[in-house]
Amino acid sequence: MTIFLILAPFGSFALLMLVTSAEISLFAAAAICLAIISIDVYRGRAIKLLGAGSAVMFTALGAYVALVDPSLSHSAVKLIVDAGVLAISLVSLIIRKPFVLQYALEEVDADTVRQPGFLKAVYLITWAWNAAFVLMIIGNVLTIYVPGLPIWSGLVIAFAARNSAAYFTTWYPQYRKAKYGTPPANALPGTH
Repeated sequence: MTIFLILAPFGSFALLMLVTSAEISLFAAAAICLAIISIDVYRGRAIKLLGAGSAVMFTALGAYVALVDPSLSHSAVKLIVDAGVLAISLVSLIIRKPFVLQYALEEVDADTVRQPGFLKAVYLITWAWNAAFVLMIIGNVLTIYVPGLPIWSGLVIAFAARNSAAYFTTWYPQYRKAKYGTPPANALPGTH
């Protein structure tokens, strides 16, 4: 359910870009981000860097398209969105608070958080998402700069990259748990 909520604004944006204007797609995605933030606040959860950053990005880009450059191509808009999400993710790494960490802390128990490999897994999953964002950017760049390349090719790359990262996000923690198991009682700092 969490991965669905995380991806909902981006999936909605991508689908709407196929059938309507960039302006409507961007503002709808921003509204979905704000709705998810509202759900988190209502549930007493933290406001996520990815959600808040994406809401700002979608709103700012929507305003730019509406007020400054309504002729900005769909491919260019998608490229800017993917680059913006990559920037949010990289900033989260630079400040040593990978965006995946906020979601992970809400999904796992305190014992799991204290395991030695927990932060390593969070960083690895964040880097997997960065790789997906880079592949999505490449797909958008190809549709802009390679004449005759079908528009659906960029969508296929984005879909494959996003779904691969989502799969890795769910698979890797299960793999670590199967490989390393649950640590014995009193093996973690702070447990007695």
